[in-house]
Amino acid sequence: MTVKIIVLYILKVLGIIVGIVIIYVLLGLLIPFISVSAKDDGEKKDIPIYIYTNGVHTDIVMPVKNDLQDWSLKIPFANLKSKKTDYNYIGIGWGDKGFYLDTPTWADLKFSTAVKAAFWLSDSAMHCTYYTTMKEGDDCKMIMISRSQYTRLVKFVEDKFDRDQNGNFMVIPTNAVYGDNDAFYDARGTYSFLYTCNTWTNDALKAAGQKAALWTPSDFGIFQHYK
Repeated sequence: MTVKIIVLYILKVLGIIVGIVIIYVLLGLLIPFISVSAKDDGEKKDIPIYIYTNGVHTDIVMPVKNDLQDWSLKIPFANLKSKKTDYNYIGIGWGDKGFYLDTPTWADLKFSTAVKAAFWLSDSAMHCTYYTTMKEGDDCKMIMISRSQYTRLVKFVEDKFDRDQNGNFMVIPTNAVYGDNDAFYDARGTYSFLYTCNTWTNDALKAAGQKAALWTPSDFGIFQHYK
């Protein structure tokens, strides 16, 4: 095989990779504009939930406790650094375990972490954050949903947690938390560039019968439907 053939082969492979990246970016920008409409079940919408982004990861934020669910029983306050018990909301997001633990902000992103996350090379995790209050803004939107919708949302979220032999959520022992009010838990499923933390949040909204993008890898794809 001549040097010329080898060079042409390398260029061809690089061209294919660049083409895939370009197609992915275009689809990631365009498909989110295709919306999935909210489904009105006719029930009173009296339970507040929020969609929240820190610029990298998105969460579904729910009441810590009501008569339908008490998250503190499954995600104990004892697993938080603060050990406080007076929180009113809990934000839960799913994503790549390495990406979560190593990339709290875009400035912390490593090439090796991105590659592992994009190509199904690492485990996934649930990031659970307790809040005292929630404030709406560009990064946080409130949605009122019904009891039936909330029940479906809770099931969708719970089903993504990995469990031990006793059925309990499995906390990840780590100091790589983002504050004194959050913890990580083992999760089911594998993160990829086709199914990101934002894709999961988008699907959570669908499960609750709320507005969503047909598909999105980004938080922008979600929030554009809640302007």
